[in-house]
Amino acid sequence: MKLLYTYISIIIILLIWSGSNPKEQFTWFLEVLPAILGVLILIGTFNKFRFTNFVYTLIFCHCVILIIGGKYTYAEVPLFNYFEEIFNHTRNNYDKLGHFAQGFVPAFIIRELLIRKNVVNGKKWLSFIVVCIAMAISVTYEFIEWFVSIYTGNGGNAFLGTQGYIWDTQSDMLYATIGATIGLLLFSKLHNKSLIQIK
Repeated sequence: MKLLYTYISIIIILLIWSGSNPKEQFTWFLEVLPAILGVLILIGTFNKFRFTNFVYTLIFCHCVILIIGGKYTYAEVPLFNYFEEIFNHTRNNYDKLGHFAQGFVPAFIIRELLIRKNVVNGKKWLSFIVVCIAMAISVTYEFIEWFVSIYTGNGGNAFLGTQGYIWDTQSDMLYATIGATIGLLLFSKLHNKSLIQIK
């Protein structure tokens, strides 16, 4: 419980920092909204379903990524501007980190739900289904970005964050898929250990 209180306290502090004079107020709202909604849902369902600390830690890290992106916009996070110069990139790639996490973190949320709710029988199909659902989440998010951009015009450009890259949407979905796949390949055993401890 102490760990979760610590995570929530840090998220609240980061939200205050992020919301204080962000680069673009509307973009800030759009970027941090998933983190706020996610935390509220987890708090509301905590007594009915408690995830492992492993998954809560991943969710916390994802919230931090979203909140930092909201502060600066995904195209102008200072550390990744530095990487852009050092590695001679043509764009700020912080959004790729965000989309990698968008696959990586939901993969373990989904995996834990499927295992603990006995939705999938057999390990052979589990990873495939998890990756497919993570991909579907990524596609849905791209739809949301598209609709926001259409209905808000220039106001949604920073949220869309293409930075002039015509394949941005496709690469975002690819990064989410890679995130989910790498996550499962590298951390499934660690997740299994945390699942044993919660039983």
